[in-house]
Amino acid sequence: MAVTRLKRKDRRNKAIATNKVEAIKFLRQKPEIKLIDIEAIKAEFAAKAAK
Repeated sequence: MAVTRLKRKDRRNKAIATNKVEAIKFLRQKPEIKLIDIEAIKAEFAAKAAK
């Protein structure tokens, strides 16, 4: 007996998988913010406000 595939369901499954991979890639490309010196930033804003 021959096996038939549901082409519509196959396309949908592949599209869902592709979208998940693309979403993960998009989330990973954003750089993480680490080791921020808050005091330096506050001093910078204070210096700009003083001008």
